Amino acid sequence: MTERTPLLNYRLSASVNESESRSPLANQAPEKLPGSPRHRSSPQRQPQKLSVFFGVVVPTLLSMFSVVVFLRIGFVVGQAGLYQGIAMFLVAYFIISMTVLSVCAISTNGALDAGGAYYMISRALGPEFGGSIGLMFFLANVCGSALFVLGLVEAILGTFGIPEDPTLAPTAHQILPSGYWWSLLYGTVIALLCLLVCLVGAHIYAKATFIIFLVVIFVLIMIFISFFVVRSKPIPLPSSSFFNGTGPGFPTTANYTGFKLETLLGNLYGGYSVDYTTGNMMTFATVFAVMFNGCTGIMAGSNISGDLKNPSYSIPRGTITAVIFTFITYILLSILAACTCDRSVTNIFFPIFFAQVVMWFVILVLCIPYFTTKA
Repeated sequence: MTERTPLLNYRLSASVNESESRSPLANQAPEKLPGSPRHRSSPQRQPQKLSVFFGVVVPTLLSMFSVVVFLRIGFVVGQAGLYQGIAMFLVAYFIISMTVLSVCAISTNGALDAGGAYYMISRALGPEFGGSIGLMFFLANVCGSALFVLGLVEAILGTFGIPEDPTLAPTAHQILPSGYWWSLLYGTVIALLCLLVCLVGAHIYAKATFIIFLVVIFVLIMIFISFFVVRSKPIPLPSSSFFNGTGPGFPTTANYTGFKLETLLGNLYGGYSVDYTTGNMMTFATVFAVMFNGCTGIMAGSNISGDLKNPSYSIPRGTITAVIFTFITYILLSILAACTCDRSVTNIFFPIFFAQVVMWFVILVLCIPYFTTKA
């Protein structure tokens, strides 16, 4: 048994005997001829270069800072309140912390090669479990990609889309048609662009990873500064097709109050209501389901274990650092939103405000690969 042998070794006795019979031959170094392909390819191997920060921390942060941090923090605080919102984050991070600790235990218990999560699961439980869990992991990535595409479409329509409310006049830059089928068309085009990037290769994204990370951090800093710079002002709320402005107590205006104790006290407890966009009644479970998407992506650094200098050292420290950083960021954003925005503002205006910020971030990200490929 070597460091790369599955920890849960449940092979049949015949397979064990067969592996033992082959082990003496495996320990013998094969004879290398001067002109053999193995002899020619060995000096061409490049060393693994990625450190803890660039190989694990940066990819994990970029994966965890999804559309939830920009578009749905206000939704969580407006529906669940600050207390239940923080409780949701505690439960979500407790769940992912168990996964992170498991990854740390597997990555530090023996050698770790390329293959990421599939290799670690196969080594811990065997290739049978690794294949089945890897299939579910693949489907989870597919659903996550759909979530990110829909978030991008919402950001585009929130900034450049013509308002569906006929009472609101479009501005000069709102020129894109809106609606369900138009959103489906935009999402399909974006998904095809992502497919094109995958066909070209991952090196386009790898070149710009750190620059994208700097852009995300810059956007987050601007969001934190905006809470202290923007003054209190009334916010007109667009009418919804599910209310038509005639629902009981449905507000037409709300207030961005700035830092006030009354605003914080009004957002402490839950106030679940009908969702503005879908018309469904929100509950703790539905809000938690929306929020939990922002706590995923912890395997981004582990999935590139083959490109790390020391995977057993980098994966535990980098993943835990990214998880702690994102948790602090989510909690601070929730507290700032509860202290400055009315409940109606957090449900409607807060996502629209962040959509504009995300849109400029997306424009910068789309421009980065062009300059990196020219360099």
